[in-house]
Amino acid sequence: MNLVHHPRPGRPLATMPAMDRAIQIDGASPTMTASQDMKWSLAETAAFSLVEVTLALGVAAFCLVAVLGLLPTSLKTQQASIQQTTANSIISQIFSDLRADLRLPPGLASHETDGGFQPPLHGHWLERRAPDTLYFTQEGKPVNSGQDTAVFKATITYNQLSPTGNTSLASITVSWPAQGVPAGSVTTLVAVNR
Repeated sequence: MNLVHHPRPGRPLATMPAMDRAIQIDGASPTMTASQDMKWSLAETAAFSLVEVTLALGVAAFCLVAVLGLLPTSLKTQQASIQQTTANSIISQIFSDLRADLRLPPGLASHETDGGFQPPLHGHWLERRAPDTLYFTQEGKPVNSGQDTAVFKATITYNQLSPTGNTSLASITVSWPAQGVPAGSVTTLVAVNR
């Protein structure tokens, strides 16, 4: 193998063998010879073998499959948590509406219809033992029972704590889905001082 030497202008081209002169590359020593100094020890050239790389990829793939297997479970848990939070919000709305339906002194207006339930809840504490049933959307907004957007169903059962007392109890159960067999429910017992 010959290297072509480019002389100054006006001089003829000359060729020289590659081994005659040492070539300095990236700060290498000019005394370095091509065959002797280019050999590196095994410790300097050590790398991963094909078996090690294959095993590492196998372990990584196994871990990835395990993580992907947990995704459906976490999505179901998140959906159940969202539904329980909405059900608790519905219970809070109903409780606020029942508290607004208090026995008021003459001349004071009730704020019971501010809750937005149609028909309004009146807390049938003594005269009615049949429960009230209300329907709600996925966002917790009240809807009519015949609408397809109803996701939650709230059942309010009224109980008189004592015939002479002025504290009444209401059991509120919010279940979902509104039609069919409930997949989940939240129940609470609220006491209203009347």
